[in-house]
Amino acid sequence: MSGDRRLLVGIDGGTQSTKVLVLDAAGAVVAEGVQPLRPMTMPGKGRFEHPDDDLWDSLRAAARAAMAQLGDRADDIVAVGLCSIRFCRALLRADGTLATPVMSWMDERVGRPHEPAPGVRFVTAASAYVTARLTGRVVDSAANYAGIWPVDHDRWDWSDADDDVAAMGLTRDKLPALVLPGDVLGHITDAASVATGLPAGLPVVATANDKAVEALGNGLLDPTQLLLSLGTYITTMRPAIDRRPATAAHWSNFACRPHRFLDESDGIRRGMSTISWLRDLMATELSLRAAESGCRVEDIMNAEAQRVPAGAQGLLTVLDWLAPADSPHRRGAIVGFDARHGWPHMYRSILEGIAMTMRIRSDAMASVLHQDLTSIVVAGGGSRSDVMMQIVADVFGVPARRAQITDGAGVGAAICAAVAAGVHPGFEEAVAAMVHLADTFTPNPATAAVYRDLLATYAQLPDELDLPFRQIHAQGL
Repeated sequence: MSGDRRLLVGIDGGTQSTKVLVLDAAGAVVAEGVQPLRPMTMPGKGRFEHPDDDLWDSLRAAARAAMAQLGDRADDIVAVGLCSIRFCRALLRADGTLATPVMSWMDERVGRPHEPAPGVRFVTAASAYVTARLTGRVVDSAANYAGIWPVDHDRWDWSDADDDVAAMGLTRDKLPALVLPGDVLGHITDAASVATGLPAGLPVVATANDKAVEALGNGLLDPTQLLLSLGTYITTMRPAIDRRPATAAHWSNFACRPHRFLDESDGIRRGMSTISWLRDLMATELSLRAAESGCRVEDIMNAEAQRVPAGAQGLLTVLDWLAPADSPHRRGAIVGFDARHGWPHMYRSILEGIAMTMRIRSDAMASVLHQDLTSIVVAGGGSRSDVMMQIVADVFGVPARRAQITDGAGVGAAICAAVAAGVHPGFEEAVAAMVHLADTFTPNPATAAVYRDLLATYAQLPDELDLPFRQIHAQGL
């Protein structure tokens, strides 16, 4: 494999940034580019939109940065894997350009039937829109259409029932053509090549929704292993033994391997954004300290949180910073302040709140699935924090591991590209060659005991806070 010069590109379009990874056949990073997205606009209550053409603009910038690093080795690229944000909605003109700004997954309209709008030829996920900009074709992966989309989960194609299509306010001619993960969506056009720096003619390969691609890019193939995805939306996933009807504790998501599924728990909306919120509140102090010490702001936050004892001296954080559509009264809360507490306690409490919330929700999923858990893989930018990794191990009571590359969705997209291009014969072989787990954090018995006792108290908080939050909501505050 060391003599294999072929390169794979993985595009990871996220809620906060677009990343472009260039990997070799062994999964080593050869080049990368990152471009933050602009803040979302809120044109009305419950509406969240990506401004202008931001998804495409950020992809162009990230791709050009990666290609600039790559130099002459761009000729070694054999395929591009495309992953974009799940549960968004894009309204496209006939030429594949945007008729209106892309609706975020947080926008309440994406959970409702489509409302007719002038000039709209296609109604798609964000991934189909980006595919159209790269290839000139309005086509997408079937695995991007979980949720209310009228998809037949057995055939991985649009439902044959006209009523299913009509229920979403659509006609069949407005839906994109569907393919399977690992299939070729189209090829980089001359115009897209000029915009991105990606060589014209490269095949663009279908993946799946971003959480499923992240699971593949972290090597999640064993049903006894859990993936904790620390993103703007935080959730836990495990490979499904078979597809089961959704329950209050879990739902069945398309995996990034054709005709496979993931069991996914309930999650935390805007989960890691809570950490960004605290960081921004402390921006002046933290920036000055980071400049003086020559380190990152996140390093200072983690060092301070490390000094705070487990349980944050009684400070508990509830992570409902963005209320679910069916419970608009819910809010986040930090409970238990006294004179001992400062921002390091708040930070540790947020990390602990994330871990305990997801332990409760993954346990609920496990009770439905009747599956044992042997280990947990932690994915996303939050996995870079040793403090967070140890908290996860202690709260879940099992070893927690992280991958060498934290951009699991980028790796997963590159794996799909590798399979399509014949660099590896199948998904399992590609995962074995390209996914490399790094550090393992084992539970500390004393700290794990603190969390075990605290977990029951923490689990009661949302119910205890429900009445006052309903009253506040009713007052319009």
